[in-house]
Amino acid sequence: MKPQSPPTLTKTRVRMPWLFQRVAVTALAAALLAGTATPGVATADGRPAPKAAGQDRPELRKATQAFVDAGFTGVQVRVHDERGEWVGSAGVRKLGESVKPPTNGRFWVGSNVKTFTATLVLQLVAEGAIGLDAPVAGYLPEFGLDRRITVRMLLQHTSGLFNYTGDFDPDGAWVPGIAATGKEWLDNRFRSYQPEELIRLALSKSARFEPGTDQKYTNTNYTLALLLIEKVTGRSYAEEMRRRILRPLGLKGTLVPGNRTRLPGPYAHGYYRYQDAAGQWKVVDVSRQNLSLLAGAGDLVSTTQDLHRFFSALNGGKLLPSKLLAEMRKPHPKMGYGLGLFVEDLGPNCGTALRHNGSPPHGYGALMYSSPDGRTTVTGSVTWVDEATRGPAAKEFQKLVDSLVKEVFCGRQAAG
Repeated sequence: MKPQSPPTLTKTRVRMPWLFQRVAVTALAAALLAGTATPGVATADGRPAPKAAGQDRPELRKATQAFVDAGFTGVQVRVHDERGEWVGSAGVRKLGESVKPPTNGRFWVGSNVKTFTATLVLQLVAEGAIGLDAPVAGYLPEFGLDRRITVRMLLQHTSGLFNYTGDFDPDGAWVPGIAATGKEWLDNRFRSYQPEELIRLALSKSARFEPGTDQKYTNTNYTLALLLIEKVTGRSYAEEMRRRILRPLGLKGTLVPGNRTRLPGPYAHGYYRYQDAAGQWKVVDVSRQNLSLLAGAGDLVSTTQDLHRFFSALNGGKLLPSKLLAEMRKPHPKMGYGLGLFVEDLGPNCGTALRHNGSPPHGYGALMYSSPDGRTTVTGSVTWVDEATRGPAAKEFQKLVDSLVKEVFCGRQAAG
């Protein structure tokens, strides 16, 4: 059994069956599902992208199409920079059909929600309701947490807590948790979980390291952050999300789904591929899945427009005081992760980007990048035929995202 991959998908180990070698997923789907459509670029309603002056950007169309060429079934991208807004999509909305993905369709954002959760916690820090370096046990005594674990450590992934979807021992042995991959996950993808259930499972396992001595990406940290928000405010996480972020920013396409398994339309479909008991490969539409498995850590529905508005507002200083925004952006040296986001040096002449990528257990991926001033953003979503090893396309995800992002950020620097 394999662990759930981190949201960047950069360290995914992929074992490709022979028939996947350099074959686009859309071509595979044609064999498995009797047909797919020719990839292309479209606007929100599947129409050809406009060629108005300043809006047709061949370099972005090419970078978007590259996802489909690499095997993703669909992709939608939104760019905001000094040239204005550009939106595009490529591939197909659903296997076997010719309609392209909507450019502002809804999708499961996966771990991008961690930036939202961290923002909620830091707003409470700003109000004096939570101490950033206070023991979490002081707020959530019912779990018997190690009192050395602070709120900062949750947001920074330095608590050392076991990841409830499975984790590795220091000696490299895999310790299973709740299945987030394979046939077991597929068969239980509609099951509902309570956050307390996830935390108690995590705490039934030994810590991975002493609090504050290392950094390891762990969903447990952010489910605890959800419970912390609820305990301190006396309101549900979903209501605090609506009160503090969604309503003020007008994010009408974003919601905390709870036990809801259906994406509100329009949306592109994600898939899972597995081998049955008879050795036959099957492809299942997993557009419906219950993300209570990743409460506070991967359970959000959004759009490219809403992710842009949120991340631009956050980095533009509209959601947090400057001192706490600066704390959020202090990267730990091991992973480059601050408090709910990654800080990435894009290289010479490109500058720094703040980011968080994400994926629910399977079928979807999301990206969210911003310049430090919030004026330049790249947001998007991809769909693909996933599998236990994250699928053949997934290994190309970060390389393709890097290419897209550098077209925007490096071009911006050159233009300046």
